[in-house]
Amino acid sequence: MPLQCNTSVQDLPREAVETFRAWYEDAVANPLVDDASAMSLATANQSGNPSCRVVLLKSFDTRGFVFYTNLNSRKGRDLRANPGAALCFYWPALRRQVRIEGVVTPVTSQEADAYFASRPRNSQIGAWASRQSERLESRSVLLKRIANRTVRFAAQPVPRPEFWSGFRLTPDRVEFWSEGSFRIHDRRAFVFSADDGWQILELFP
Repeated sequence: MPLQCNTSVQDLPREAVETFRAWYEDAVANPLVDDASAMSLATANQSGNPSCRVVLLKSFDTRGFVFYTNLNSRKGRDLRANPGAALCFYWPALRRQVRIEGVVTPVTSQEADAYFASRPRNSQIGAWASRQSERLESRSVLLKRIANRTVRFAAQPVPRPEFWSGFRLTPDRVEFWSEGSFRIHDRRAFVFSADDGWQILELFP
């Protein structure tokens, strides 16, 4: 019996973000997917040393994929020194993976302010208290910093710290992977060029 892919190249939208939106909405709607927005973010410093961690997708559109962080964290320092980055979503319940490569740029101050204002107050306080990625001598030090910031901002809205903002990854390559029987997976890569727009390539599994 011949093996068949789940989706033909001809059936895919011509733009990567449209395809991602459909897959992302499937993941959000599936009760077996714990957090559809969780994605691995790979960065490298100026010397090319890589690092990877899981962050949360906060928004996306045709301009790119947005996430937020402490700018003094390792990923923040990496991205300011080397804006090339990659994202990876994996939704085991759907047997689907999406890999995204591109270049990041900072979001606007207005975008960062609006998102920060939407966060729970305790998360806002935590952003002020954490010296993310720096050595922590003991957890009591962190708890004391949280208590101090809680008192500091007790009678006012918590403003966004200057060291906390977001990045938008503008993709130039997006690969969609769907699990197939006997490892005959379905792989489609969308590759962007300024001259031709998005081109779809079918890849060997």
